[in-house]
Formats: sequence, C-alpha cells, structure tokens
Amino acid sequence: WDFLILFFCLPVVIFNEITKKRLLGDMSCRIVPFMEVSSLGVTTFSLCALGIDRFHAATSPQASTRPIEQCQSIIAKLAVIWVGSMTLSVPEILLWQLAQDTSPVSGGVTEFCTMKPSSNLPESIYSLVLTYQNARMWWYFGCYFCLPILFTVSCQLVTRRIRGTEKKSECRGTKHGQCESHLNCTIIALTIIYGLCTTPENVCNIVVAYMSPDMSKQTLDLLNLINQFFLFFKCSVTPVLLLCLCRPLGQAFMDCCCCCCEGCSPDTTSSEGSADSKLKTEMSSSIFFDKPRETPPPLLALGTPC
Repeated sequence: WDFLILFFCLPVVIFNEITKKRLLGDMSCRIVPFMEVSSLGVTTFSLCALGIDRFHAATSPQASTRPIEQCQSIIAKLAVIWVGSMTLSVPEILLWQLAQDTSPVSGGVTEFCTMKPSSNLPESIYSLVLTYQNARMWWYFGCYFCLPILFTVSCQLVTRRIRGTEKKSECRGTKHGQCESHLNCTIIALTIIYGLCTTPENVCNIVVAYMSPDMSKQTLDLLNLINQFFLFFKCSVTPVLLLCLCRPLGQAFMDCCCCCCEGCSPDTTSSEGSADSKLKTEMSSSIFFDKPRETPPPLLALGTPC
C-alpha cells in the first residue's frame, strides 16, 4: 500500500501544486484521500497484528519451536486488514469533491479539492457523511494515532512482564532470545516512524478545527501540503526500514533482484554460495513467525543461485 501511495497519489499532488490543475479531475479528489486514509488504516491494523503475534510468541509454552503459520491463514489476516481499512475509508469518497476558484493574482482558474458532501446524495447517506465529517478529527486521532501506539506499547510492556527477569536472563544469550529482541525492536521502530509522521497531521487537524475561520486559504493549503509530505515520507521510509531491520526479508528481496539481473548465471560455485546463504536465511527468524530449529536442512548444490 505504501508503493501505491507513492506511485499514484504523489504524482497527482505534485502535478496539482505545479499547474494548479487537478489531474484526473473530480475522481482524483475522491481517490487520493481514500487511498491516504486507507494507508493509515493498513499501517494501524498491521502494527496491531504484529503486536499480537509478538505477544503470542512470547507467551507460548514452546515459543522456540512454534510451527510455521499456514499461507491461507496469513492471506486471511492480510485480507481482513486491507478490506477493513478500505471499508472504513469509504466515507472519504463521498466527502470530497472538486471546486474551482479564480486566482486574484494571475486571474486564472485554479482547481482544488474541498471537503463538502454532494447535495445529490440520498438523505440518509448525506446525514451519515456529515456525521463523519464532524467526527473526522477525533476519529483520526483515536483510531489512526492513539490505537497503534497504545497497542504496541501495551503489548511490549505485557510481554516483558510475563517473561519476567529470570526468563529474560536465561534467554538473553540464546539465539532465540536475540531473535525475539530483534523482532521487538523492529516493531518498535516501525511504530516510532509512524507516530512521528502522523503527529503533524493530527496537530494540524486540531488547529484547523478550532482556528479555521481565522486562517487564510493559503495557510490551510500549506498545512495540507505538509500533512501529505509526512505521509509520503512515511510511505518511503517504512519499506526501507523493514528491509534493513528484517534480515530474512531483505535477503529475499536481494535474491529477487538478483534473479532479474543478467549477470546471475547458474554455475556450481554460485550455487553452493547460494545454498549457504539460503541456509543462513532459513536459520534466522522471520519478522512474523518463528520456525522450528530442530534439524538444519541439507545443503544441495542444485538449481540456480536465485
């Protein structure tokens, strides 16, 4: 979803700031806010799911030998996160519409998006959209800011409380304990980045809600641009941070890039090197699940290095 935001929403916003014309017209005024709010929902519920997984890994009786979760279960969780986030963002499609104004400086017509429900909507839907607009600021603050931060902090505190000082001292020197500590640090880092990037938007929303009549349109446009900049920054930093902190995921990403290169030839030496790196990758823990480490897989000099 971060890549979708960068590849679709970022060009639309840049084009609007340069030309003062809205790319794709009224559709972009509805789709861009929908995708941006959906991005906040995907990140929020993903952090909550990761916090639950780390809590389950820490409190499991046999955490070090917990089996791999089935692919169908993973896809089901991702579907719930994505579909739930998009469902909660549907009011954004009905809330925004395209508006035009004449610039007092150049005299040209400028296009901008305004938060105003269409009067052509049915009365019941129109009243619901108005209710969402009035509660939008606190909904943002409670669901997309407080929920992931409080959820992550609570899971980390409860996990450390359950483990206790004795268990932590026993597992501190083991490989499993180091992997658990590394994964917890990864989730905390993702939460910190998300919190820092969403704080300006929540502050601006509160300021605009209580001081909007006293602020000019240029100031409101500047605050909106700052909010979108931090959202694009979050979408750019999060994948890089995840690839750098999660070694198995980063190694898998590099292997996929290697497969796309022409210099990747299936010789015996590279096959053995690939098998060694594959073994090291499989021996390390993933960001989501813990794999059993009873017997290492055999080394086979077969196949391509990718």
